[in-house]
Amino acid sequence: MAFQQDLDNRVPITGALMLATLMNTLDGTIANVALPHIQGSVSAAQDQVTWVLTSYIIATAIMMPLSGWISEKIGRKRMFILSIGGFTVASMLCGLATNLPEIVIFRIIQGLAGASLMPLSQTVMLDLFPLKMLPRVMSIWSAAIMLGPIAGPTLGGWLTENLSWRWVFFINLPIGIAALFVLQMFMADDPGGRQRPFDTIGFVTLTLFVGAFQLMLDRGPGQDWFGSTELWIEAGLALLGLYLFTIQTLSAEHPFFPRELGQDGNFVGGLTVNIFVGALLFSTGAILPSFMQNLLGYSALQSGYASVTRGLGSVISFILVPLLVARLGAKPTLLLGVVFSGLSLWQMSRFNLGMSADLILLSGFVQGIGVGLMFAPISSLSYATLAPRLRPEGTILASMLRSLGSSVGISLVQASLVSQSALGFSRLAEHVTAETPGFATGTAAIGATQGTANLAILRAQMARQGTMLAYDSIFAWMALLVCLLVPLILVLKRPPIQAPAAPASEALSE
Repeated sequence: MAFQQDLDNRVPITGALMLATLMNTLDGTIANVALPHIQGSVSAAQDQVTWVLTSYIIATAIMMPLSGWISEKIGRKRMFILSIGGFTVASMLCGLATNLPEIVIFRIIQGLAGASLMPLSQTVMLDLFPLKMLPRVMSIWSAAIMLGPIAGPTLGGWLTENLSWRWVFFINLPIGIAALFVLQMFMADDPGGRQRPFDTIGFVTLTLFVGAFQLMLDRGPGQDWFGSTELWIEAGLALLGLYLFTIQTLSAEHPFFPRELGQDGNFVGGLTVNIFVGALLFSTGAILPSFMQNLLGYSALQSGYASVTRGLGSVISFILVPLLVARLGAKPTLLLGVVFSGLSLWQMSRFNLGMSADLILLSGFVQGIGVGLMFAPISSLSYATLAPRLRPEGTILASMLRSLGSSVGISLVQASLVSQSALGFSRLAEHVTAETPGFATGTAAIGATQGTANLAILRAQMARQGTMLAYDSIFAWMALLVCLLVPLILVLKRPPIQAPAAPASEALSE
């Protein structure tokens, strides 16, 4: 009866879950551009204020694996109400905070509360809609995932410049209140009590791995990576946690994640594609703002505006996905997304210091289309053959690995950018000295005096050019690596024509 009520109200429920997901994904990036203002407001040092971001990421990473078990114990509706309510209240408290420790504490609460919103929203929609409707539903839901990170920097920059940094947190209040109201009105009460035996050792070891690994990735750029003792300790703890968690999963009677998840070929293949998508494609969103601001001289707000076409491309692809899946199938649509994604990265590898904004806008639009074409089909294929009772844990695991994949990709790209920039500079510097023919004439054109000053100015220009070459090299390699997704996609099975007979909530209670 309760499930039938949710079926009757699946449209408002889906809308509320999209609002909750949008609020959660928006908060992952909206605070980034406000960090300098937060730093000045609370008198924090540069390395201290980054904990505003780090605390949220780590809290989310630790809580996400546990959220599936809790939702089955207390019921999904209660879990959603607690998560959205806690996230909304914590957002308000972040906006009202008067010092850095308060902001960090409230950001931790935000991360803990919001960790379940994305995976559990996906689980509910997998239950509410038949497989033939999933491409359309997943494309709509994916809009919240994609548009949040894309709109975050732009919206955060506008709010910070026109109101104050506190509004990057206050913006969550109306969204959270609306989502709470709709879910309370339309979602059926769920008594819960379906949880599996809790694997304490599995959870502790997984938490150790995820927490230490995420901390290592987040702290690495500012700590000279493995030139720092802190990073070696965090890497050691992450490896220890992963080893112990693997042993526990293989040997425990009731492991934290069911072993059956690893026996479903489509789900494992979908996880791999998700990790690649996060590592290869989302990392471009992390380095493009610095490229535009540091090399092209854009302001934070201008670089945010330049990302709008990526969102526009995603919206268009979300509209097209149901039609393409119906005509071509999920796998061809997914492969088409790979083609567009690879094309966008190739376009980015053509960036140069004298370029206009046109190529940035075009490549962002193409990438938005590509990523949008990939999200819904991979969701359909990943869960096409997965038993309904495994969906809650499956969506949790997929969200966690996609997040870790994004973190790994961003960290590797940032580290590669530093090393490639130094390499590009050294190669250029080998051919330029104060005695190089035409040196004095060339530097005089930019208003420098002859001699040592000329060389210093030219070295600065070579550093910019070396960094530009580094960006182009990274984008070119990423375009090639995207091609590795093709064989993974080809081995995935097509979704069955008929939907599973029972939703996850009913299957778990049998």
